[in-house]
Amino acid sequence: MSLRSHIRGIARTFVVSLGFLAMTAVPARADITAFLGMSPTPERHTVKGFSGGVSLVVVGFEFEYSHLGEDTPQALPGLKTYSGNVFVQTPVELKGTRFYATAGGGGYQEYLGPRDETHFSLNVGGGVKIRVLGPVRLRLDYRVFQLKGEPLYATYQRFYAGANIAF
Repeated sequence: MSLRSHIRGIARTFVVSLGFLAMTAVPARADITAFLGMSPTPERHTVKGFSGGVSLVVVGFEFEYSHLGEDTPQALPGLKTYSGNVFVQTPVELKGTRFYATAGGGGYQEYLGPRDETHFSLNVGGGVKIRVLGPVRLRLDYRVFQLKGEPLYATYQRFYAGANIAF
């Protein structure tokens, strides 16, 4: 077998494999969420934010931003988080409901008055997306954030409800 025919055979195998993958691939789906919630760390105060993600049936990726407001009179620090997350979810909706678990990391900024700490954070959590009408879903989420560096509070919890639109 010559080198030329060997290369031709590899090229044919490659083209056939690509064609097979293209015929069986499931299209990626995307969604965006705007949310409002609360954190009990150190005492209850409001959090808001947004996220956008892409899923491939079971596994997906998401970017998220959240902002927990500072309350200087109550000595409650503000917290901004920026994270990239990987999630796994049920492959199909069960009665309009899809469950997921997520983990990720990114950066944070915790501040209170003149004090300001910026560093790396990790998060883990989960939730549910409930179909309301067409592409609109209600998203309920719980996360635990571990802040590295020297924050005032190393662990934050967050609960939120959001409007989620799939496209």
